[in-house]
Amino acid sequence: MECGILASDRSDASEVIFEGEAFRQLSDSQREDLAEKILVMRLSTPDDKLLLVQALRKREKVVAVTGSVISDAGALQEADIGLAIGEQATEVVKESSDIIILDGNFATVAKGFKWGRSMHEKVLRVMQQQLTANIVAVTINCLAAVYYGHIPLNAVQFVWVNVIIFGLGPLVLATEYPAERLMDEPPIDRGQPLIKYIRWKRLLIQVLYQIIALLVINFQGGSLLKNYTRDHATKVKNTMIFNTFVICQISIEFGVRKTGILDHPLKWITANSVFLGIVGIILVIQFIIIEFLGKAFFIVRLDWKEWQFSLTLGIVELFFALLLFVKHLTQRNHH
Repeated sequence: MECGILASDRSDASEVIFEGEAFRQLSDSQREDLAEKILVMRLSTPDDKLLLVQALRKREKVVAVTGSVISDAGALQEADIGLAIGEQATEVVKESSDIIILDGNFATVAKGFKWGRSMHEKVLRVMQQQLTANIVAVTINCLAAVYYGHIPLNAVQFVWVNVIIFGLGPLVLATEYPAERLMDEPPIDRGQPLIKYIRWKRLLIQVLYQIIALLVINFQGGSLLKNYTRDHATKVKNTMIFNTFVICQISIEFGVRKTGILDHPLKWITANSVFLGIVGIILVIQFIIIEFLGKAFFIVRLDWKEWQFSLTLGIVELFFALLLFVKHLTQRNHH
């Protein structure tokens, strides 16, 4: 009761507290029916633990088992996740386990679960950002190719965008501590594809915004660049599309960092110095690419007004990303 495993006012104590010998004498089907209800099994043997694990797995539950002595090896191997507790655990137990808790503190198990759940969420965020970038790039290039006969985003430019997404994104997420709310949410379903957990509404809004912003530059760019010759105006327009596209992906990275945004907004912006440093490096490299590496990326230099236009569109993208996430958090906290 002190650990919160049992409530003092439970009326079904005879079902949630079970004796190992009685559990052992049940049939397989009876054990399966009781396995999900049992919270404490008293006077149990390692064989009883193994039977409990087998009964839970037959019900397609994800089972984690802790152990430290050689008699726990069977249950550790049978479970989906076996955890050896402490350095004093035998070599057989360590070999049978998936995770070794070196400090022997059971609270570390909960910390491990929290980091595991956060990794699932982080993979989803990177995948969602990659989907957004791919859909936008393919749509813009297809529409421009049909209308003009050439594409504004070339392969070299998209390689740089992928470096941002696959380099900046995971590194940012790796420096973020998992949110406390993860332990209040149910585990993910076994065998479900990652795509099931993607937030399609948020993805659709971000995709539509980027497509509209880039299409405005692509089809109205000529009227915005009247001071240039037609050929140079096309090159500037394509450079602005590339620059805006990159800045929008950087803006999405701010939306990826979710922890603490509602509790301490200002601290949330400045807390992760690694993230701010990476964003600064990316922006500096992007500036160097635009201003000095035009031939390699098939682009031209931009003046301050053109940079300002791209940065403004990126800031609006950031506003949308944060607004959508704050709305999602508010709704969840309300529920």
